Amino acid sequence: MKLMRILTGMVIAAVVALSVSACAPGPTKEGTGGYIDDTVITTKVKAELLKDATLKSTEINVETFKGRVQLSGFVSSSQMASRAVSITRNVKGVTSVINNMQIK
Repeated sequence: MKLMRILTGMVIAAVVALSVSACAPGPTKEGTGGYIDDTVITTKVKAELLKDATLKSTEINVETFKGRVQLSGFVSSSQMASRAVSITRNVKGVTSVINNMQIK
C-alpha cells in the first residue's frame, strides 16, 4: 500500500512537471506571459494606426512575436507604408518592424 502511494505521488509529480514545462518559452514559441505581452503590443499598434486618418488601417494586418511586429496587407503608396512603419516603431514594446505591405 505504501509503494502504491509513492508511485502515485511520482506519477502526479511527473504530470505536473510536464504541464509546467509546456508553458515555458522556446526559440520558436512563446510562453504565456510573452503571448500576453505581444497581444498588448498588437492592440496598441492597431489603435495607433486607426488614429491616423490618412491610413486605411483596416487593410493593414498586424502580427507580433516577441516584440517584433510584422505589417502586411495593402496601402495606397510607399509613403503610406513608411508612415505605418514609423507609427509602429513609436509604440512602446516594439523591438523591430517587418514591412510586408504591398502597394495597391
